Amino acid sequence: MNEPIRSVGLVAKHAPAAVAVAQELTEWLIRRGHEVLLDPVTRADLRRGDVGELGAGNGHGQEGGCGLIVVLGGDGTLLSVARRHAGGAPILGVNLGRLGFLTEVARDDLYPALVEILAGDFAIEERALFEVLLERGDGRRRRFLALNDAVIAKTALSRIIELNLAVDGRPVSRYRADGLVISTPTGSTAYNLSAGGPILHPLLPVAVLTPICPHTLTLRPIVVPDASLIEVTLETPHESVFLTIDGQEGDEFGDGDRVRVHRHPETARLVRTGAPRSIFEGLRSKLHWGE
Repeated sequence: MNEPIRSVGLVAKHAPAAVAVAQELTEWLIRRGHEVLLDPVTRADLRRGDVGELGAGNGHGQEGGCGLIVVLGGDGTLLSVARRHAGGAPILGVNLGRLGFLTEVARDDLYPALVEILAGDFAIEERALFEVLLERGDGRRRRFLALNDAVIAKTALSRIIELNLAVDGRPVSRYRADGLVISTPTGSTAYNLSAGGPILHPLLPVAVLTPICPHTLTLRPIVVPDASLIEVTLETPHESVFLTIDGQEGDEFGDGDRVRVHRHPETARLVRTGAPRSIFEGLRSKLHWGE
């Protein structure tokens, strides 16, 4: 058992259905005597200037922050919140979308689950985050966090690109391909899976490197320890290439630029309720295995 939760952060997808649930949940929490903190977009959508604001710095524990962040939406909404509050308050995902691999509870189960969670009856699952450093040829740098993946890929009108891959300073291969997916175990069921990579148990301390449509068919996905330093350099001039993080943010990736990826010291702390479930239950229900 954990300590009872006094303060709850709330983030809703910018969509009418999620905003309606957020309004209802805000009133429910206030009636039960809990402090509510709304992220800026949700606060504006709800027009609740009377409710406190959830910022990047006040989602870290109950002292001066909140003890739980509830995310109303789908996996995409949860991904952005997990990056913003890395190592902070535990996150409960409520699935208002379609697949919902990361979200823990369905809309119909929200209030029964919250009664238990607010009383301290829940577990926390620590999911690895990758730090992604984009180094320009001119010395400029930009940092990202990824819960799912970092993807280097050509745009629709670009030709095949060439990428040099090294792990811990040792050359691995030169890829002539449409791109490369560098995935966490959590992200193994996302773009990695679509590109032909393996499904990994989400708690494994590894990274998977999956080429996208490689020109040489013997280049297959590789699994390496997540303590490794993964370095990818683009060696194709005059082509439009992008680095994309979790499908949500990123930047252009130019000839001679380098991406360095390694495990971040903080984790995404996801709330788990009830009896422990295996990854295989999720795969059967979400991917319809055995049907």
